[in-house]
Amino acid sequence: MNNLFEDLHNDKKPLAEKMRPKTLDDVVGQKHILGKGKLLRRLIEAKRVPSCIFYGPPGTGKTTLARIIADTSNSNFVKLNAISTGVAEVKEVMEKAKNDFELYGKKTYLLLDECHRWTKAQSDSLLASLENGYIIFVGCTTENPSYSMTRAIVSRCSVFEFKPLDANDIVTVLKRALTCEEGLKDYNIKTDDEALKYFATACGGDVRSALNGLEIAAITTPVNKKGEIIITKDVASECLQRKALSLNDDVYYHILSAYCKSLRGSDATAALYYANRLIEAGVEPQVLARRLIAHSSEDVGLSAPNALVQACCALYALDHLGMPEGNLALTQAIIYVCESPKDNRVVIAKDMAIDDAKNHSDDRIPDYLKNHTEASKKYKYPHDYGGYVEQQYLPDSLKDRCYFKRREKK
Repeated sequence: MNNLFEDLHNDKKPLAEKMRPKTLDDVVGQKHILGKGKLLRRLIEAKRVPSCIFYGPPGTGKTTLARIIADTSNSNFVKLNAISTGVAEVKEVMEKAKNDFELYGKKTYLLLDECHRWTKAQSDSLLASLENGYIIFVGCTTENPSYSMTRAIVSRCSVFEFKPLDANDIVTVLKRALTCEEGLKDYNIKTDDEALKYFATACGGDVRSALNGLEIAAITTPVNKKGEIIITKDVASECLQRKALSLNDDVYYHILSAYCKSLRGSDATAALYYANRLIEAGVEPQVLARRLIAHSSEDVGLSAPNALVQACCALYALDHLGMPEGNLALTQAIIYVCESPKDNRVVIAKDMAIDDAKNHSDDRIPDYLKNHTEASKKYKYPHDYGGYVEQQYLPDSLKDRCYFKRREKK
């Protein structure tokens, strides 16, 4: 229940906060985990959500969903931020949660933003309450918890990945903001699909960023003689501080395709041109770095393994250094991939392995490869033979398969 001061100052809240979904049906995107019949939705509807970690880019609904889970479960709700919370505060929350559980049978949902920033000591202080069931932990993070969080916490949680919202989902949210009472209905805004699509595309899948841009446009655009606020694509680009996209969806994918084919064709000049044309049009440079990572394995592979390292470093630089400096690392990686010898044996091996794994999943493993059986004593330990010994590793039905063909050194 809102207190007096929350209601009094509600109109001062940012648009993104006002438009925060309050029910599961209001949430857009994340259909891979929240669609009908999907595990997380089933858990929420059954009010049996276990401790879990939500990870993914900013503005994808992690904190919103955590709040919805707490509201629908009729449980206590405590929100902390890992950056500003010490061990003493955590222990205080744990003690109150224990008392509420023992006295009233009421569990406490602990929402922890930026949970990857918790130290081992902070994480350890939570373990006992997790084990005893006083606390249902919901961590939100932009980092993959498998390598950024304490293993003891991760092992006790279900992990769900949140993905950037697609443009259509974000347009749905923007239209809702323009027409609902809590949003911008009173502003008499006139806009078109082109401007809304720009907000939705240029925000990089971050719905909070799109809503912030729309709100800035609404409060800074002069009212015309008809009392209307006209928001065009140029206004949208100014409010998001990005150059307006000069390409539609078809052109975007054509240029992205040309970028990819230039990488494969070893034309660094063309690849850099297409990459920077997309960046100048408002496309997130991380999109190009992620494609570069894929092509480092698909088109270069083991002929120059450092291509993959260069591409991953470019994405890291863009995430942690930003633009324009991050473009230096991206440019270096693009040139490296283009200049590397091309070899597609990795992607061929992957496709063949996937096909056989699907179609021969029940084939019997050779007995001497099994774990701790009498037959496993017949296994030939390669190091006893100088590092290599001839023996069959594949099942009988696949014993003649070869996914990866070694090339003779010249």
